[in-house]
Amino acid sequence: MPSAESYQLLLTAAAACEDKKAEDIRILALDPSESGLTDYFLICNGANERQNVAITDEIELRLKRDFGVYPNSVEGRRNAEWILLDYVDFIVHVFSAEKRAFYGLERLRKSATSISIADLNAELKSAIAAARAKAPGKTSAKKSVAKSPPVKIAAKKSAGAASKSAAKKPMPPALKKARTKKRATRPA
Repeated sequence: MPSAESYQLLLTAAAACEDKKAEDIRILALDPSESGLTDYFLICNGANERQNVAITDEIELRLKRDFGVYPNSVEGRRNAEWILLDYVDFIVHVFSAEKRAFYGLERLRKSATSISIADLNAELKSAIAAARAKAPGKTSAKKSVAKSPPVKIAAKKSAGAASKSAAKKPMPPALKKARTKKRATRPA
């Protein structure tokens, strides 16, 4: 099962497609028994090659800015008739209308189920709820650490500072004189 972060990445990529006016946006959940390649396909098309590049640029920008994630590979940017962005958990396909009709990825992946953005949001919420249900064991450990008395920590810090100051040796008088002479002779 994909992680909550994968769902968030996929939703952000779909939102970027919508914002750049991509047409016929579809998310296909691939059958795990048939596809060891990825979990999802995000498929859309633009009106022309320039729009296809703009869509993929927006997807890359948002995922980089919001999550610090870069695609593993990018294919087809030069022709811009079919641009592929591989994000491991999902692959984005941005087609020209003619190439999408010709290749028909939706027809090739008959076992894949088409899911809507609302369904994906519901899956994200359930994944977050499941992660939060597992988390209470971790928060109790954090609380026990936080209950340790601050007096001991302050005592350790002051003891460390005292040992550092005791470790410093005083500067010999001859060295002090040499430093003051050197500073006096420097041009201002």
